[in-house]
Amino acid sequence: MHPQHAGTASKRVSRRSFLGGLGAGAAAMTLDLDAAIAASERAQATGALANTFGRVFALPPFAGATSQVKAALMEMGRLGGIMDAKDPLQEGPIRLITNPELSPGNRDNPFHTAGTTFLGQFLDHDMTFDATSPLGVPTAPESSPNARTPIFDLDTVYGGGPAAGPQFYNADRLTFKVESGGQFEDLPRDAGRRAIIPDGRNDENLMISGLHAAFLLFHNRVVARLRSEGVPTEQLFATARRTVTWHYQWIILREFLPQLIGQPLIDHILHFGRQFYRPAGAAFIPVEFQIAYRMGHSMVRPSYRANLAGDGGQPFFGFIFDPAGQGQSDPVDLRGGARARRRFIGWQTFFNFNDGQVRPNKRIDTKISSPLFQLPQAAIPGGGQPISLAQRNLLRHLTWSLPSGQRIATTMGIPLIDAGELSVFRAGFETSTPLWYYVLKEGQALGDGIILAGVGARLIGEVFVGLLQKDPGSFLSAAPSWRPTLPSRTAGTFTMVDLLTFAKVDPASRGQ
Repeated sequence: MHPQHAGTASKRVSRRSFLGGLGAGAAAMTLDLDAAIAASERAQATGALANTFGRVFALPPFAGATSQVKAALMEMGRLGGIMDAKDPLQEGPIRLITNPELSPGNRDNPFHTAGTTFLGQFLDHDMTFDATSPLGVPTAPESSPNARTPIFDLDTVYGGGPAAGPQFYNADRLTFKVESGGQFEDLPRDAGRRAIIPDGRNDENLMISGLHAAFLLFHNRVVARLRSEGVPTEQLFATARRTVTWHYQWIILREFLPQLIGQPLIDHILHFGRQFYRPAGAAFIPVEFQIAYRMGHSMVRPSYRANLAGDGGQPFFGFIFDPAGQGQSDPVDLRGGARARRRFIGWQTFFNFNDGQVRPNKRIDTKISSPLFQLPQAAIPGGGQPISLAQRNLLRHLTWSLPSGQRIATTMGIPLIDAGELSVFRAGFETSTPLWYYVLKEGQALGDGIILAGVGARLIGEVFVGLLQKDPGSFLSAAPSWRPTLPSRTAGTFTMVDLLTFAKVDPASRGQ
């Protein structure tokens, strides 16, 4: 929770120079900030945010939860099956990056950078966490708790704030603890190297843990800037959190979401309203969205260059996951839960700093990078089987009794994909297709794997916009005319490159 703002006129003057920077509109935006913080507190206190999942569509499931259907889903999602990109892992992590022709079934997306994938994972963790529903066993979404708040409020970073989660904060109760892996920042860790953060999923891989650490530093730099602007100490944390959160929400709406669904669809939703995700009361995470958004798994590369010079002066390359890394103190792969001098992220690989070092992610299609079919147990919340990410995603359709992609498309008035695109299935899935696969196939068939289309684009777009609109403390609700106030390469906007630069985890700050 945010500390309540006293909000006297004299205190607002010092914030005005920082938050406004826009002449006569500054005072109004400062008042908007105070109102937004108070609105968020009221929403949390009065239950205006749902703590369970829900549905958008009242439609029959795509198939029954029978042993035959389960077996067909397991076959679809197995290692070596139809969804496996069959990357030649024997070529090693470097060659799979420098020679993409080695894996022709797993194409690069030239319009996304590698960081898009992990920003998407970070957002997912911020709004949804199902830790209780049984895999493959029909369960009512309304009875399944969502362990995250269904808004973009960075609760995976802030937890309940310094009072509720003092273990995440320094003694000043204003800034986050940040530790070092020997060269650069690392998450704070206990004696067993478990990350001391509100949601352990943000230590699943090196990229997501690096992004979490970057947000810790981002907040700390904002606190320092606000203090230099004269913001009273009693207001520093709440003001810093809202400033960080609004810049983060701007990136979601203006940079990340356009990459997934295109700016025209976003503009249409904002102008004409949401047609399908229209909760009468509290915001919630629809299970249809929860599954469709897993399209991000198809964007994951088999391997990455984590940094340019961390491995004895040489680049550190690794598979996203590699069974050989199990039990190693400094794993050969890029799994999380470890600390070593080379285990940090050089962000020029993941976001475009205009230095020629950025690398792409993979296309949105039905081919999933091979390492994701052999997840480490630590990457599976609660552990357990199966270890194939594709199998887990497909079985989740039975958990939620999800309708087929075709039924949702028909309900939305969206033309169906040609059945010929879906002829690889057994068990009747070619005419009643699991939603996740259908969304991936839409991206592949209609968007050339570059962008989402059809059901996936509309569903994801409406929920993203809806979560921002239903949050009374978001900039889109509280101050729709607000513009970013932190330094940026382009005035009036703010990007991930700007965030990383302000946090001082950019290549220039590291001399790389």
